[in-house]
Amino acid sequence: MTPIAQVETKVLVQAMKRNIDRFPEDFMFQLTTDEFTDLRSQIVTSSWGGRRTAPYAFTEQGVAMLSSVLRSSRAVKVNVEIIRAFVRLRRMLESHADLARKLETLERKYDRQFKVVFDAIREIMNSDVPPKRRQIGFHSS
Repeated sequence: MTPIAQVETKVLVQAMKRNIDRFPEDFMFQLTTDEFTDLRSQIVTSSWGGRRTAPYAFTEQGVAMLSSVLRSSRAVKVNVEIIRAFVRLRRMLESHADLARKLETLERKYDRQFKVVFDAIREIMNSDVPPKRRQIGFHSS
């Protein structure tokens, strides 16, 4: 059984294959033969048990899509939690937008306060008359 949806692996693969258009490359991929061999060498199983075909790997988006195509009660709960997470994320982004607006207001205020300083610096930079410099070092009289 898969831990996320509590369904048999073959049921999960069947649901994915029946809805393959919902699983683009960035949602799911199948391990290569080399990756599968490496994985098998790391997992100790009996010679007669375990997978015979390369497993699929799902990204976060793929897991979300799986939870929407599977019918188990666990998959439904996962799907509900994903939707709730998106709502929380949207609220967080809205609060960040408010923060960005406040920061922009502070920056405008800050720019106005230092406008005099920036104008003075620009005036010195654009002046044709070089500023008087005092010579440093020893002077002979």
